[in-house]
Amino acid sequence: MRAAVLFKAVSKKYLVYLKRYYFNTLSGMVSVFMIFLIVFYGAKALGAGAPQFGQTLDGLVVGFIVWAFAIFAYSELSWDLINEAQQGTLEQLYMSPLGFRSVILSQLVVAFFYQLVVLGVLLLLMMASTGKWLHIDLLSLLPLLALSVAGVYGIGFVMGGLALVFKQVQSAFQILQFVFIVLIAAPLDKFPFAKYLPLSWGTHLIGQVMIGGRSITQIPTGDLLLLLANAAFYFLGGLLVFKLLENAARNRGLLGHY
Repeated sequence: MRAAVLFKAVSKKYLVYLKRYYFNTLSGMVSVFMIFLIVFYGAKALGAGAPQFGQTLDGLVVGFIVWAFAIFAYSELSWDLINEAQQGTLEQLYMSPLGFRSVILSQLVVAFFYQLVVLGVLLLLMMASTGKWLHIDLLSLLPLLALSVAGVYGIGFVMGGLALVFKQVQSAFQILQFVFIVLIAAPLDKFPFAKYLPLSWGTHLIGQVMIGGRSITQIPTGDLLLLLANAAFYFLGGLLVFKLLENAARNRGLLGHY
């Protein structure tokens, strides 16, 4: 019951932010869309595509939407912690009866569905503007996307822990953006070890659905288990690192200071 109240409160907070700062939300969507158009038509002019999906521009659309989701996912926790610290409300989260992690996990769940709606709109705009209409099977895509970004959320926990200790970690965001591009675009036939890294294998399976027209039931069980193990490893590993950094910040008395 208390968990439902917490989820409702977090959802309401998100809606208030969206309503109050709608211009910032729309500006962010427009900027991502403009970046996509530049990348897509630049690749089309050069005759390039996404190497992971057989040099196709369809693969570029899939790769870009996964990359955008990954950027939103991993930065969500870090930005929330930085903002809470700046506003002086971080310690209040730690005094929550349900615990700090329950609050953070609720925020991530709400943010996931919010990002899903935003990127769903962007995906429709991308397909309409490029003429690359992909296969959209929500029952197959939602679990694959959730498992794919679970590892990214683990990275987000690491960044969040670093934000607790070092406060300013925005420069590292820029580095990870390029790392994610490499992970998504890495051709698995040439670099098979990449399937054990975040995003690579998940993007590959999402491409099978959106480009190949397959459903999740047609994907081999072993491939799905590998994605599940990958998501669990990086998500739980990120939580563990966050716990260690959180303890370091608490021992240094940094939680209440920015």
